[in-house]
Amino acid sequence: MNDHTPPVCSYEGSDYQQSFWDQGGRAYEDAAEAIALNRLLPPSGKLMLELGAGAGRNTPRYRNFERVVLLDYSQTQLEQARDRLGYADRYIYVAADVYRLPFMASVFDGATMIRTLHHMAEPEQALAQVHRVMAPEGIFILEFANKRNLKAMLRYLFGKQSWSPYTREPVEFTELNFDFHPKAVRDYLERVGFETEKRLTVSHFRMGALKRLFPAKFLATLDSLIQWTGSFAQVSPSVFTRNRTVKQGAAWTGEGLFACPACGAPLPSLPADLTCGQCGRTWPFQGGIYDFRLGLENKAD
Repeated sequence: MNDHTPPVCSYEGSDYQQSFWDQGGRAYEDAAEAIALNRLLPPSGKLMLELGAGAGRNTPRYRNFERVVLLDYSQTQLEQARDRLGYADRYIYVAADVYRLPFMASVFDGATMIRTLHHMAEPEQALAQVHRVMAPEGIFILEFANKRNLKAMLRYLFGKQSWSPYTREPVEFTELNFDFHPKAVRDYLERVGFETEKRLTVSHFRMGALKRLFPAKFLATLDSLIQWTGSFAQVSPSVFTRNRTVKQGAAWTGEGLFACPACGAPLPSLPADLTCGQCGRTWPFQGGIYDFRLGLENKAD
């Protein structure tokens, strides 16, 4: 396994779901994203990996999948998701680092990463991990914050910002918060083994004045009418892509789901603490949540 792990943005202890989504005036953005997801999700699937699941805002939208793995670095976010969604067998809660996914290769036929890539200091490394755990022909839906959005282009034109929205390198506008150029994201996906099938532009009307003037449902309806323009131009603040997994081999059909994030060895799939037979580390299971964060690792005697 690669010993280098990039920095991780953690929402541990945050009330992000309540303060940002429930009470933060984001009803329009939430509705627009739901429309995009509905257009991009496959009609059915067995096992969905929701990367950066947070408190489970989008999880009910994956109703066509038999089971959903909610993965987030923050245990408190997963606790909020668990409290909202319950302990049903359909949901598996996993606290882990995206750069070291604790799963067997080729196990998921669906995955999403929404409002998460913008926290990745090394996005290509994160996407390579997603590709590793995806089954051949699996569908991966990625959302990213668009550096080349209309507002940024206008601000740059009038000298209101120093960085160019046209260059391919990411811009870190605050610590571990990045905007990406669409062509750079396309290159990341291609290099790790994804083939992009569709692009949608989302949240075209993400402006405070518009959201104060018009109802969220009205703006979301307008947004839905022009999301298709993402196939040839991306100038909205958010871009969704549907990507097919290109790889050799077959999907994993064994009983085990987990692999040790420290050494890669298979782990038992039990609702209990999991001990790696190869490296001896024990990964806790508490309150219905598997904890694979390397900062909490234990070495067996």
